Amino acid sequence: MTVELTGRRERWLLIVLGGVQFSTILDFMLLMPLGPQLMRLFQITPTEFGVLVSVYMASAAAVGFGAALVVDRFDRRATLLVLYTCFTLTTLVTASAQSYGWLLAARAAAGAFAGVLVATVLAIVGDTIPDGRRGRALGAVMSSGSIASIVGIPLGIWLASHFSWRSPFFFDGALCAVVLVAAVYLVPRVHGHVAAARGGSALARARAVFARRNHLAAFGITTLLNFSAFAIVPFLAAYLVLNVGIGERELPFTYFFGGLAALAFVRLVGRLTDLHGRRRVFALVAGLSILAIFVTTHLSPIPLWVAVLAQMLLMSSFAGRFVPAMTIVTGAVVPEVRGIFMSFNAAFQQLSAGLASLAASAIVARGPGGELLYFGAVGWLSMVATFAAIALAGHVRQAPT
Repeated sequence: MTVELTGRRERWLLIVLGGVQFSTILDFMLLMPLGPQLMRLFQITPTEFGVLVSVYMASAAAVGFGAALVVDRFDRRATLLVLYTCFTLTTLVTASAQSYGWLLAARAAAGAFAGVLVATVLAIVGDTIPDGRRGRALGAVMSSGSIASIVGIPLGIWLASHFSWRSPFFFDGALCAVVLVAAVYLVPRVHGHVAAARGGSALARARAVFARRNHLAAFGITTLLNFSAFAIVPFLAAYLVLNVGIGERELPFTYFFGGLAALAFVRLVGRLTDLHGRRRVFALVAGLSILAIFVTTHLSPIPLWVAVLAQMLLMSSFAGRFVPAMTIVTGAVVPEVRGIFMSFNAAFQQLSAGLASLAASAIVARGPGGELLYFGAVGWLSMVATFAAIALAGHVRQAPT
């Protein structure tokens, strides 16, 4: 059921899907380095900021579970274009927020479209790229998150510090409009799955997905990885500023070099995954991320260059471990139910990320000097989740194509 594409069309498709992924990830990531500024301007607590992050994920999860029941009934190109149009509008609404409540509602709306959108992008890759090249393709698309850190996040912080916190979201909204036009012309129809989806009830297909132990283990891997990442990522910028002593205008350097390292590492991991096997590479890179989590969450006041090195280790290992993980996950499902599977998978990821953010916000507190307390305990929680993901990866088997 894989769509046959020429080499040139395949490259352009991956560029467009990478652009969709870039703008979606940028929209979410922009909020976190703006945490110190938003907490000051809106006069909110760390817990309220944690809710601001987690509501995006909770909304994405809720909509994702519902969308999973119907997503395979439609051409993936049409699904992508409709969702991306709505997402573009919510990004502009975020930029226009006048109060904490408005901002909270806008982030919930953005999450509602983003969760299914990310699942659709991954399903298109699974339906158009043969298994032998899928690791590199996923590495190329997912490297957009690293590019967002290299270019988008530093630019967003610079815009926020020189104009206002709204300007990065206006910039991302304009970028979304450009990518949307490109998607109209460059994303092919992907509808080989539609006949099978319309031939039975959605609930029956959902039961078929959850009846397979292989699928449950695959869900568990990405759920645990997302929990591990989003236990610490939402508070990382605030931790670097308030505890480590990095200035708000120095913060872009940590994201720039961290994203640069992640971009190079993700492409390397994609090639290694195709050459040496997804499980082996995943275990190695996820193990490296455990070391990165420990180092980053136990920093004391240090020079900027040391903080940059820590951020490079963390961001590259976090981005890198998702490449073999998603290769394992996309290979665990048969093509006929890939859309519903990936939608459920994205919903579980968003739900786990929201729960992780809420858990971290319940643990973290402000000290008498304004510093964050108990961030190291959050790091241990993140490390345990990563260990569990490594263990589960050994139980996932390749599905027949």
